[in-house]
Amino acid sequence: MNPSKCVFGVISGKFLGFIVRQRSIKIEQVKIDVILRILEPQNIHELKSLQGKLAYIRRFILNLVGRCQPFSRLMKKDVLFQWDETCDKAFKSIKSYLMKPLVLVTPIPGRPLILYVPAQERSVGILLAQKIDNGKENALYYLSRAVKPNELKYSPIEKLCLALIFSIWKLKHYF
Repeated sequence: MNPSKCVFGVISGKFLGFIVRQRSIKIEQVKIDVILRILEPQNIHELKSLQGKLAYIRRFILNLVGRCQPFSRLMKKDVLFQWDETCDKAFKSIKSYLMKPLVLVTPIPGRPLILYVPAQERSVGILLAQKIDNGKENALYYLSRAVKPNELKYSPIEKLCLALIFSIWKLKHYF
């Protein structure tokens, strides 16, 4: 350990690109500004760079996989990279989402957790939340995953069950 980087007894601190407080964690504004300044990708390498930056903050973005769905066809082999209107719309949607403050809180022991499970045609998302004293809900964690080709034929209720199983598997330390 580097003694010059060790700090004890502080209210908040920077850690791996995040600002960590006693009861919450948020992304450093510098990290968000980098993504907001990115121009629309002109090739697959720039798109992969964008997706890598988004993957780093995925736990802060509701249904990231669903939001990035239009980019998936551009990532396939032997497909001409052609940025179209749906890609542009998704890109702008992600940027506008990142302009709002993204804060996750730590769970308060003894209080019930709330699990929201939206299922779309090509992705499933999960929001783990918890009510606080004033009746508002705080986000604890966001998850999402793409629906695999064999799961595309699932009915909506089966996709919800798929999302529940995925959430139990990923969030088992909360339950």
